[in-house]
Amino acid sequence: MIEALRGQNFRLTPQRLEILRILASSREHPSVEQVFEEVRRRFPTTSLATVYRNILKLKELGQVLELGFAEGGNRYDGNRPFPHPHMVCIRCRKIMDPDVENLENLTERIASSTGFKIVNHRLDFFGICPRCQEADSA
Repeated sequence: MIEALRGQNFRLTPQRLEILRILASSREHPSVEQVFEEVRRRFPTTSLATVYRNILKLKELGQVLELGFAEGGNRYDGNRPFPHPHMVCIRCRKIMDPDVENLENLTERIASSTGFKIVNHRLDFFGICPRCQEADSA
């Protein structure tokens, strides 16, 4: 992410570096608001607009994967910024990355069998996470 921003002549301010750190290290697929709240802990004067602008620029540069949902808004993945499957809990909205191999082969097989040139894809599985299942049985 840092190299991509440097390549676009962006200054690497402490606030911007904190946004990058949060996105790159999070496995939680945070929303802009969640990133904003975390950034404000260290930099209280940071605005929500600053966080939005930086995340959108990272998305444009292909450094962050945006996951749009009708309910709950967009979430962002800077840890794995390429198309990959997600597990989404329909109760608590937690998003996880399952360990799945051979997705690339699946994409190639689908392209071959349909004649499509696939430029992007999204595969989400919706269900109830173990934590919510446990809460249901308590």
